[in-house]
Amino acid sequence: MAATGTVDAVPAQRGACAGPGRVRDLRGAGARGARRLGFAQGDIVVVSGLPGGGKSTLIKRAAGEGGAIDSQDTRERWERRMPGGLPYGVYRPLVRAAHYWGLWRTLRSGASVVVHDCGTQAWVRGLLAAAARRRGRALHLLLLDSSPEEALSGQAARGRRVTAYAFARHRGAVTRLLREAEAGRPPAGCASVTLLDRPSAAAVARITFHS
Repeated sequence: MAATGTVDAVPAQRGACAGPGRVRDLRGAGARGARRLGFAQGDIVVVSGLPGGGKSTLIKRAAGEGGAIDSQDTRERWERRMPGGLPYGVYRPLVRAAHYWGLWRTLRSGASVVVHDCGTQAWVRGLLAAAARRRGRALHLLLLDSSPEEALSGQAARGRRVTAYAFARHRGAVTRLLREAEAGRPPAGCASVTLLDRPSAAAVARITFHS
């Protein structure tokens, strides 16, 4: 597998930089060869983007099972347990509680972790940043820049659409994150941001943590 090295060694291609390694724009890099994104042992990586934009696909492929916390996995486990036809809204609070309980246990362990985040949950990034600071490590953001059409197609492919209101809310939040990153300003608490479009995300073969 061809590796580009750690995230700090990947050259910025379009976005501005707000200091060494803080914003890296890989959009437009395409899928030419496999890419590995490396972070320090104990760091936390949060993957954000539109619903249906490819976050879970990236996490499952690149992070593996051991170091990943994906709310989609939690939802699917609960769906298998629930009676057929029971609306998700009925047991959604239980799914969220189970997801954050699993995340809390992983963060307490001090292990490196890749976390799924829908992009609208600034308070989640705040908690993750605080957890990273407590362990003396850093929080990094991987931000997927998918078009609304790509995201809606992804929702249709998995057979699960979000409401128009929720999608608009996610879209506004992700757009703000993209604008800030393109201006060289990572979100509060994030040591770095890596911007990915669909082709460049497909080229990420592994997310690794090294000592």
